[in-house]
Amino acid sequence: MVDQDGLPVRLHITAGQASDKTVAPLLLDDLPPGIVVADRGYDSLALVKRVAARGGEAHIPTQSRVRLQRSVPPDLYRRRNLVERYFCKIKQFRRIATRFEKHAVNFLAAVALASTRIWLRSIEYVL
Repeated sequence: MVDQDGLPVRLHITAGQASDKTVAPLLLDDLPPGIVVADRGYDSLALVKRVAARGGEAHIPTQSRVRLQRSVPPDLYRRRNLVERYFCKIKQFRRIATRFEKHAVNFLAAVALASTRIWLRSIEYVL
């Protein structure tokens, strides 16, 4: 999960065959309510209701097979690209891109180190 600036806020590793929307509620808990932008892979009425119950707004388009379609403003939906850009940034670290770490705990630690470095770069530009 990234914030409005594309900086990592929460990290979680799932199994390769698991859907990401199963852990989305875990990532959203304990965060202040706000606008949640996600792609069609996170289309779940339960997730949308959970965000609304906490006082936030979920901008998640429905999958094409769903009869009742939710619309999302195009300019806001483009913001989901921040997550993709974050993935591109961490893949610049060779250990992560080639998945040297075979254990999930070690891989998560490597991703956390790379994320820390991304945060430090953003703070460095501010100073």
